[in-house]
Amino acid sequence: MNLTLFVVVLITAIALVAIALGIARLISPRSFNKQKGEAYECGIPTRGRSWMQFKVGYYLFAILFLMFDVEAVFLFPWAVIVQDVGVMGLVNVIFFIVILALGLAYAWKKGALEWK
Repeated sequence: MNLTLFVVVLITAIALVAIALGIARLISPRSFNKQKGEAYECGIPTRGRSWMQFKVGYYLFAILFLMFDVEAVFLFPWAVIVQDVGVMGLVNVIFFIVILALGLAYAWKKGALEWK
C-alpha cells in the first residue's frame, strides 16, 4: 500500500513538472538580443572583464554570517519549548553553542573576521 502510494505520488509529481515545463516552453517568447548575454550590475554598463576574482575573505565572512544565522534559526524553536525539554535539552543546547563558539574562536584566530 505504501509503495503504491509512493509510486503514484512520484509519477504525479514528474508528470506535473513535465507538463509545466512543456507549457512554459510553448508559450514563452523566443527572441535573442545581444544585451541579454551581457553582465548586468545596477543598470551600469560593464567596463572591462565581467569575470573578476574576489578575495576569499568575502566568502569566509559570508559563511560565518550564515553559520550564526543558522544558529539563531536552530535556537528559536528550542527557546519556544525550553520548559518542556528539561535539563538534557539545556545540555544539548549548551553543547551546540560551545561548538559554534569554538568555530568562531578558530575563525577569529585565523583572521577571517578582519576586513582588510
